[in-house]
Amino acid sequence: MTWRDQWKPLAAIVGLFVLVYFLPAGNERFERGVVEAMALTRWYAREHVLLCLVPAFFIAGAISTFVSQTSVLKYLGARANRAVAYGVAGVSGTVIAVCSCTILPLFSGIYRMGAGIGPATAFLYSGPAISVLAVILTGRVLGWQFGIARALAAIATSVFIGLAMAALFREEATERKAAMALPELPTRPLWQTSTHLGLLVGILVFANWGKPQASEGVWHSVWAAKWFVTAALGLGLAGVLVAWFEVAWWKVAAAASATAVAVFIAPGKPVVPFVVASLALGLITSLSKEGSEVAAWFEATWDFTKQIMPLLLLGVLAAGAFFGTPASAGHLAKEGWIPNEWVASLVGGESLLSNVLAAVSGAFMYFATLTEVPILRGLTDSGMGQGPALALALAGPSLSLPSVLVIYGVMGAKKTAAYVGLCVVASASLGFFYGQLIAGGVL
Repeated sequence: MTWRDQWKPLAAIVGLFVLVYFLPAGNERFERGVVEAMALTRWYAREHVLLCLVPAFFIAGAISTFVSQTSVLKYLGARANRAVAYGVAGVSGTVIAVCSCTILPLFSGIYRMGAGIGPATAFLYSGPAISVLAVILTGRVLGWQFGIARALAAIATSVFIGLAMAALFREEATERKAAMALPELPTRPLWQTSTHLGLLVGILVFANWGKPQASEGVWHSVWAAKWFVTAALGLGLAGVLVAWFEVAWWKVAAAASATAVAVFIAPGKPVVPFVVASLALGLITSLSKEGSEVAAWFEATWDFTKQIMPLLLLGVLAAGAFFGTPASAGHLAKEGWIPNEWVASLVGGESLLSNVLAAVSGAFMYFATLTEVPILRGLTDSGMGQGPALALALAGPSLSLPSVLVIYGVMGAKKTAAYVGLCVVASASLGFFYGQLIAGGVL
């Protein structure tokens, strides 16, 4: 073995030694960043992984297993009609309403199935960015003018990113057209697959339905009944497994019984029966007959989990260390290694630089679903300009350091850099344009 074969291990050892040697142990801000990294990761694991990512992984596995390639290619493939493809990708965000991490398994699923690079990335952006609930909450907290501006800008950004990615990577689009010219025929009726996926998406949406500020009204009523709706959707899924996927009825009955017992053991803690039901579904699918559709579903779900979860948790750790934790993460908002006043001082006014900085900051900060709204309110109250606020609202929910790491694993360095760059450019440009309209008195 030559010396040239050893330089990489030696460099790694030396780098690790230097890092440990100069570790600023005892420094208050450094230790605070470490604590906040742990706090954000713990909150993420307790709340977001259980209620968001677990259902998302099952949905991604179901897309990969049960959705025919024909259907994906018809609406999102490289040969699909552009208006249809980008319309479907854009509208999806209003239905799914998930964060930048939860959308990743779904994006990975349709991308693997042959979706065009343009529609797939439009879907990747629109999932967390274009949420009806987020737009309504934004309008109520920050004003309807800002809420409408956010909705229109997010839709425009979604289409722009998709078209730009398709233009930048035309060669891949051509290769996909050739490779996917003769997809297989669907093996299950479309209405059955739609019902199955609809139940899974419904469980994801209602289990994560946030409590509205108002103590009455439609949204509050939906929130109050969300766990009853989630349970009803779960029973519907159980029926589908027995009726269409030939899962033994006694297995489903045992899973339902265990979930019911969990309700009584942990009253007032609905996440406990939700976890029990999720574990039961994983157990049922993993122990299914080898070669069956249900077994293939579990294998696809597990593949997505192995690929995405480690990178996500690593990214959440880094986000907590650098940027701290938001108020929604179980306590009052706290800083990480980067002081909040640095960000606030740089994004005041309506200059192009402040919009760029707001977009770049949003691209790497982590926002759980809807948490960007109170954070934006706090920043605008502290002097943040309206344009930079819009730039942060566009880049923040759709990107984060954890999601960038996973996108890199799915698409590679070039496509990831292009996607992140387009998100930042579009967010900063639209934020600057909106700020100039506000400053000029047009709006």
